[in-house]
Amino acid sequence: MSFATQMRNAFKALASPKVNAPAFDAVTFDSAVMNTYGRFPLALERGQGCRVWDTDGQEYLDFVAGIATCTLGHGHPALVEAVTQQMQKLHHVSNLYYIPEQGQLAQWLTQHSCADKAFFCNSGAEANEAAIKLARKYAHVKRDIETPIILTANASFHGRTLATVTATGQPKYQKNFSPLVPGFHYVPFNDIEALKVAIAQLDQAQPQVAAILLEPLQGEGGVNPGDRDYFQQVRQLCNDTGILLILDEVQVGMGRTGQLWGYQNLGIEPDIFTLAKGLGGGVPIGAMLCKRDCAVFEPGDHASTFGGNPFVCGVATTVCQTLMQEQLIDNVTARGTELRSGLTAIAQQHPTLFAGVRGWGLINGLVLADDAPIKSIDVVKAAMAQGLLLVPAGPSVVRFVPPLIVTAEEVQAALAKLRSAILTLT
Repeated sequence: MSFATQMRNAFKALASPKVNAPAFDAVTFDSAVMNTYGRFPLALERGQGCRVWDTDGQEYLDFVAGIATCTLGHGHPALVEAVTQQMQKLHHVSNLYYIPEQGQLAQWLTQHSCADKAFFCNSGAEANEAAIKLARKYAHVKRDIETPIILTANASFHGRTLATVTATGQPKYQKNFSPLVPGFHYVPFNDIEALKVAIAQLDQAQPQVAAILLEPLQGEGGVNPGDRDYFQQVRQLCNDTGILLILDEVQVGMGRTGQLWGYQNLGIEPDIFTLAKGLGGGVPIGAMLCKRDCAVFEPGDHASTFGGNPFVCGVATTVCQTLMQEQLIDNVTARGTELRSGLTAIAQQHPTLFAGVRGWGLINGLVLADDAPIKSIDVVKAAMAQGLLLVPAGPSVVRFVPPLIVTAEEVQAALAKLRSAILTLT
């Protein structure tokens, strides 16, 4: 039996129910794994398409997708084949050498975006760290700013490392981690006047604002879309002042919004933008992309041992190619419209619970009413009991981020399960 055949059989086994597998033991798990997540009492062991199964064989419709990560769903044939072939060929070498797969992925990303250069890492937080470092170096060497400041938005989320959690405009994520990294200032989202006032105050004596870091749509902050007019004014402000515009596309990139990139919904181009989550379809990879004139990194400035290795880049390239070959962005637009329509109808049927729906493409939030007697976590738990996986986006928004391959039938099935869940809460 060839090695390739052995690998294919191994992946088939992973996608099939285990026979005589030991029962999952949450107590043993908790005794060894650090308690950094508020986990639901659910252990998932396999998946196919938009469905997953737990260790008891219970089926769930997955509208979490690893939190907007499993672009092609679970067990997609193209992804399985890419993983198999790349592991057989070459999985890791150092960035001390040229890596053809890395070059191929960088070329695809730059040819399909406004960027000219790419840096690869392992996660969204690392991609944002790279963007922060790049912006600071640019401020020093191009604009002679001694103490650069980066403006970010209230209710934003940019990662869990010390710099990115400081950049995150939500104090709850920063609690007990002081002293935080200096050089960040927060402004209201979608408020151009507040942004102008902050820049005027910070640059009063001499220029200090190096960059503005924003999400095109705030995911963790409540599925809050950016206002097109606001972002166009921000872009013009950056053009006029030399401030860099950085967009965090970790959650909205790779077609999730109904456009390949979130910034396309806003009619602008950033100087720098970051990717992760959907780029690898579930394989850990992050990327920081930028235009040529701000690509000021030199050898020794930044690096990553695992970033851009042959395995992750080969798989990510397959995700990119499949996204186009299967016309998944068109599917995102169609299924997103159906999902928002169904969620809007549910909100209208239950006005004491829900205030409405917001989002783009296949990242949508069902917003709870201000005086609702429930929280988003209550909806998530009730939906789980009906066989539907959802994820909160703060205490008052329920997030829907299914794989981009989701079908019309699966959207309707999810809405039906949601309606059943809501009946248990009323």
